[in-house]
Amino acid sequence: MFVFKKYQTAVIFSCLVFATFMASAQSDSRPKRIIKPLAFQQVKINDGFWSPKMKVWTTKTVYDVFDKLEGKYEPDRPDIIAEKAKLGRTRNAFLNFDMVAQGKKNTGNHDGPPWYDGLVYETIRGAADLLAEHPDPALEKKIDGYIDRIAAAQNADPDGYINTYTTLVRPDKRWGTNGGDDKWQHDIYNSGMLMEAAVHYYRATGKTKLLNVAVKLSNYICTQIGPAPKSNVIPGHGGPEETLLKLYQLFKEQPSLKNKITAPVKEEEYLAMVEFWINDRGNYGEADGSHARKSDSSYNQDHMPVIQQKTIEGHAVRATLLATGVTATAMETGDAAYANTAVNYWKNMAGKRMFITGGEGAIADGERFGKDYFLPESAYLETCASISAGFFSQQMNEMEADGKYMDEFERIIYNNFLSGISLNGQQYFYENPLVGNGNKRWAWHDCPCCPPMILKMAGALPQYIYGYDGSDVYVNLFIGSDASLKIKGEDVLIKQTTGYPWKGNVRLEINPQGAKTFAMKVRIPGWAEGKENPFDLYSSNLNGKPVLKVNGKAMPVDPQNGYLTISRAWKKGDVVELQLPMAPRLVAANDSVQTIKNKLAIASGPVIYAFETVDNPDLKNYTLNPNAGLKLSYKPELLNGVNVVTGNVRDSGGKQVSITAVPFYTLGNRQPGSPYEVWIRKGSDQ
Repeated sequence: MFVFKKYQTAVIFSCLVFATFMASAQSDSRPKRIIKPLAFQQVKINDGFWSPKMKVWTTKTVYDVFDKLEGKYEPDRPDIIAEKAKLGRTRNAFLNFDMVAQGKKNTGNHDGPPWYDGLVYETIRGAADLLAEHPDPALEKKIDGYIDRIAAAQNADPDGYINTYTTLVRPDKRWGTNGGDDKWQHDIYNSGMLMEAAVHYYRATGKTKLLNVAVKLSNYICTQIGPAPKSNVIPGHGGPEETLLKLYQLFKEQPSLKNKITAPVKEEEYLAMVEFWINDRGNYGEADGSHARKSDSSYNQDHMPVIQQKTIEGHAVRATLLATGVTATAMETGDAAYANTAVNYWKNMAGKRMFITGGEGAIADGERFGKDYFLPESAYLETCASISAGFFSQQMNEMEADGKYMDEFERIIYNNFLSGISLNGQQYFYENPLVGNGNKRWAWHDCPCCPPMILKMAGALPQYIYGYDGSDVYVNLFIGSDASLKIKGEDVLIKQTTGYPWKGNVRLEINPQGAKTFAMKVRIPGWAEGKENPFDLYSSNLNGKPVLKVNGKAMPVDPQNGYLTISRAWKKGDVVELQLPMAPRLVAANDSVQTIKNKLAIASGPVIYAFETVDNPDLKNYTLNPNAGLKLSYKPELLNGVNVVTGNVRDSGGKQVSITAVPFYTLGNRQPGSPYEVWIRKGSDQ
């Protein structure tokens, strides 16, 4: 493992790292195998559930977010209403770039929070992926205009540095040094998001202007941060670890691309910086004060060296983005110490700190994880945290080829992720608690970090449906789609049709160019086998079992590591059919979860349901019986078409009354702020 530091404490630290690595390598073969997701160009979604949403996101949401970043919005929250009154206008993220491009410095004024640059870059990254799937010349032209303004801002600085907040407000405190604080300034986070946007936009369009900006900035970072006499700085917000790694991987994959870049490409330095940012956490410098820095504490996962961390702590978005970067770096370097840390993070997150909707972050103060099994209904559950946890789970699936990671990814995308955006694609939730009384989606926010993250997940989703490890094909998600890939040098087409998540039918038609022998691994969701959570954080009363047929012939369903393997000589027209049990089931939390003890929730397939007072006026007095006789029915006219769950509950007087539950993600779309509950008190069996 590369160790950046050269001073004495770092030598000791590197020895510890090496010892841990050797012990891990001897006892654990991680990373075991890497599943590679398919490229965007290889997958086309054609799905009754996701296609209408993708249409909204590509035609409305992406333009909505860019417009609002430009200041084209009507404030609908007290904080930004007051801001408009003070400024006489709405904030405009791009004015910051224009001010810097004009040579302005230390003005004391900056539109939006310090991380506004990063939100611009994240939106470009999400939009780039959407462009790769849904070409849109108008959107591409719009983004090219933004890139021109970003590049002009960088060109105003002789170092290639760009972070508009620091330049305009704290010019002598780059990277949070000299008494600054990168946790607030977001110098490195914003830089990382620029790198990611550049890589994704290049992959989508072949254009290199933003990539030139990213390379110049990355080179400058590598001259400023690292071992003495460079600055001892880690990202104040996790995320740049993975994004700078993407820049390294792009040039490693396409070395000839360097000829199109105006600045020298130093990709090996980029990888070294990634490892420095990981390894330097919990390592604060010399005892005599040389090359020292202040600890960012567990809030920023800086309380101890990363490879010693056994639990996932602190700010939930920072933590899950760091975890994603650690996992990606483990796969790139083959470092078992990184991989073991990622596994520890994920086990703790999914097994003791994940909410039933896939939400993360129990505590509003610090937007952070709570202690093990602290899962209150009123928890914060920031949209961004669930999305970054989804990216983390997907990376873990790539590293370990285990379906349980995609089980939790699926839990996130059908619940907490979708909850974050309205059905019309232009209003958003920052928080997604499991009990609501007045929380409404907003058009824009003082900290509008969630809309760009939503676009990042929306854009990335198609490539995660399938995976390939060089010999076997993985079916990870049940989304109607057409996929094309080469297996052992020959073209293979896969057509998936499904009624998921409203129905449990999945049909896979396999069309190889010629007869081809390979294994298809179909994920069997844990919930469909009576395993609601891989660590029994939740359990359910599942009724039914999955059934799988190949060309009409039933096969035993005995998955290993979450996948049912079908090995055969495939020929054109072969069909795999999977039927999953979709009857409503009651879910209970582990007894260690005191906050929802003796309460039940309802699920069907991957979808979690909730009771809204629009349908259930006396909701607060209900008790749900284990034998409630729940029924599932599709309502095409309701909430753009959803399954609803109906059944019986008892009111406060013991009288039986009928109830209706709707998918969690649809809450607040009919009556903004309508009270709701996910967990209902458990009644008697009678």
